[in-house]
Amino acid sequence: MRSVAEIDFSRLTDRSFHPSPMAWEDEVLYFLMVDRFSDGRERDWRDNDGVAVAFGETPPLRPGNRDNAMGTEAERAAWRAAGERWVGGTLSGLRGKLGYLRRLGITAVWVSPILKQVPGTESYHGYGTQDFLDVDPHFGTAEELRELVSTAHGLGIRVVLDVVLNHTGDVFDYAVPAPVWDGDRTYPVAGFRDADGKPTLPFQELTDRDTGVWPAELQRLETFTRAGRIQDWDRSPEYLRGDFQALKDVSLLRADGGPSPALAALTRAYQFWLAFADLDGFRVDTVKHMDPAAARYFASSVHEFAQSIGKENFYLIAEITGPRSFAYRTLEAVGMDAALGIADVQDRLEWTVKGKQNPAEYFALFRDSLQDGKDSHTWYRNRVVTGYDDHDQVRKGSRKARFAATGDGDRLAVAALALNAATLGIPCVYYGSEQLFDGQGGDDRYLREAMFGGAFGPFRSRGRHAFDEDHPVYRQVARILALRRTVPALRRGRQYLREISGDGTHFGTPAPIGDGPMRSLVPWSRIFADHEVLCAINTDPFAARTAWVTVDALLHPPGTTLTCTFNTDQGLEGTTVRAEPRNGSAVQLTVPPGGFVAYW
Repeated sequence: MRSVAEIDFSRLTDRSFHPSPMAWEDEVLYFLMVDRFSDGRERDWRDNDGVAVAFGETPPLRPGNRDNAMGTEAERAAWRAAGERWVGGTLSGLRGKLGYLRRLGITAVWVSPILKQVPGTESYHGYGTQDFLDVDPHFGTAEELRELVSTAHGLGIRVVLDVVLNHTGDVFDYAVPAPVWDGDRTYPVAGFRDADGKPTLPFQELTDRDTGVWPAELQRLETFTRAGRIQDWDRSPEYLRGDFQALKDVSLLRADGGPSPALAALTRAYQFWLAFADLDGFRVDTVKHMDPAAARYFASSVHEFAQSIGKENFYLIAEITGPRSFAYRTLEAVGMDAALGIADVQDRLEWTVKGKQNPAEYFALFRDSLQDGKDSHTWYRNRVVTGYDDHDQVRKGSRKARFAATGDGDRLAVAALALNAATLGIPCVYYGSEQLFDGQGGDDRYLREAMFGGAFGPFRSRGRHAFDEDHPVYRQVARILALRRTVPALRRGRQYLREISGDGTHFGTPAPIGDGPMRSLVPWSRIFADHEVLCAINTDPFAARTAWVTVDALLHPPGTTLTCTFNTDQGLEGTTVRAEPRNGSAVQLTVPPGGFVAYW
């Protein structure tokens, strides 16, 4: 197709579509970058049916293979350079690894953008689209996308596709060098980029699919704001109308506030992909940078279209960077379903587990619902996607690194993933976290290691894959997610940070004391339909910790017992604790170093 006018939805009634989940808070997301996940050439791994695969080119990563790309300076430079280029992950490779995700406990995979990028560029991440009607050949074909989704559905996994409306790739150049935002100024353009990347083509109907931008409806000067690069990322209207670095901002509204032809075309294109591939949701990129009216048009159009083909709960997850209050206001204004990228959530989760922040600050994110205009903090359970690692870590500036890289993160990863999975929100695991990827280096590329190895493997390696289902963190996370799947309170219950005591007399919520990291239990309860589940992590990575923990005195009065149903030390599961009349009612818990427990 050359134009969205060629899209024919009249035969959709002849197809059946995969139904939406009843409740997205029951799902567990896994975010991966297609180019960095699997190329399908690995050996010694387990296929979708759990069968060992002994053939293939790339052997598994072993401890002795770490830093195997760090020999000479030339080898180190080659590894670093590889991180800025395409490395070879594909849709078919991902399709073959869905069993790995299912056995981990993942129920929804969030796939980075897969549409065609500007030819000749290294936009392996997928956020620089040139053709919104085709899949980039680096990733595969449109049919392989459809096969991926079909296979995922057969395994009980939803597919959420990352989509971009705010901007295109670097499809044209300006007539002036490196223009930046300057009030309401509109800059002259040199032309669309030709097949060699030069701006030689006029803004008119094109014929070569490797040039300019597609579909044809976008090949107009008015498609773009032409306002130069954003300099102040928090000043309106600059962050709404300026270019996102070299990516070109799309003008999404007409002068009268209605949807622009570009927005209408992009919306129809994404409706096509929704139906063609039978997708379950979109993660919408850079919603902060879209005018709320434009985002609301897209949301309502997609929701209505999805409902028309039987997807009653097609989910739109809005990337809204910034503080919680701004994110929730924006989410309500644009009519999308959940917010992702909230700096407060990511920061406070990470630093709570590492003992560098008061846990009350993390739990307060979900408790103070009245200030956000909500009558119950359980509203957050399906309105916020929670996590700590991701592909760009905007919140960390120039100090970017994965959780496992610093502050004993490798020993506390299970505690972090448990806190993520067993508190309010839709949990999201970033690929490689279950293998303790460390992402050291400082910029984005180091957060995007190739799971399959290749030229830019994890832990500064090459040629070794990391699909290790025997990794101790993978196995613990699989157990935690299985617990979440079977216990409704961990998905839907109210949430309370619990007071603790060392002596059984003096109680208070856990908090850092002095300059060092807090080494303590962090306990909380999830209560659903009069069922209390008591959870706790230990922020001490080296030693078990014991404390008295307050429980609900009505649900667990003194004299009642709670049974350990989960412990990272499996040998202690099945043991019991008795509630005593301390601070109302309390039990004494012991949690392994960097571990997690659940009692009821």
